[in-house]
Amino acid sequence: MKKKIFRVMTMAYIVTLGAILGASIYAGAVVAPTTFHSELLLGKELLSNFQEGLIMTVNFQKLGYAVNFMVFFVLIYEAIKWKNFESDRWTLMASFLVISSGLLFSSFYIPDIIDMQLQGELITASEKFKNVHFASELDFKLFSFSTLALLILNLKKALR
Repeated sequence: MKKKIFRVMTMAYIVTLGAILGASIYAGAVVAPTTFHSELLLGKELLSNFQEGLIMTVNFQKLGYAVNFMVFFVLIYEAIKWKNFESDRWTLMASFLVISSGLLFSSFYIPDIIDMQLQGELITASEKFKNVHFASELDFKLFSFSTLALLILNLKKALR
């Protein structure tokens, strides 16, 4: 019975990793470029870069909830695998990167960006904001790549 429950949990885990990875790629490759270049779709500039940034922040804030859910799932699932001596160093490393970069994204970068946006349009043009935004992009890419690695590692194990 335990084995059957864990098999279902493994399937849910793999689907969750894939879904969040897909949402992350979609947000970065489709939503962000479309939002920040709305004038191409609308024919003229109706929103300022600051307003487009506010919209994008809401999108990433909502994605952060899904990221937090996945981080919790990774922590529980991989802890069970580790406890049962079914984990390897690559999976542990990918899990650590998913958990740390996911929490950094949702618990540090998003709130920091929101705080700066609340201070107004001038602060978002500052060097500090650009640096924080660039660091959040790097962190989100690390999160996406480590999620992909964790997905591949778990798929390989599940398909044996």
